[in-house]
Amino acid sequence: MYHQRLVKRRISHFQVSPDPEGPGCCAMLLAMFSLLLIIATMPISLCMCIKVVQEYERAVIFRLGRLRKGGAKGPGIFFVLPCIDSYKKVDLRTVSFDVPPQEVLSRDSVTVTVDAVVYYRVSNPTMATNNVEDYSHSTHLLGATTLRNVL
Repeated sequence: MYHQRLVKRRISHFQVSPDPEGPGCCAMLLAMFSLLLIIATMPISLCMCIKVVQEYERAVIFRLGRLRKGGAKGPGIFFVLPCIDSYKKVDLRTVSFDVPPQEVLSRDSVTVTVDAVVYYRVSNPTMATNNVEDYSHSTHLLGATTLRNVL
């Protein structure tokens, strides 16, 4: 019995709870104002609100700087509130690039020029946009560093 309570306590400790603050009253007012603007300028605003993401892309949407619930959207059509929402498209296709040639000094004091090709694919677009400023550039630098360190 004691063991079951201890396991339940541990499990409940790791559950993710919703944001205690939630959207503030200012955020709600901005959202309502944005919706009123969309309704007032209906034909024109639809061109700015409806976005399309291709099969190989996902869109990570931020509302007032915070990540929206549900993670990345796509493929297909999604709705963006102008002036409140911003989004970033992430390509899920495999990307390849050449690592610039590196001159490495081997153990027997011989200079060797080595180059490489790196392939990478984004598997989680939300983590790619939120945890790394520029995941593509970071992967380029990591490929060059790894090539230098291996030899």
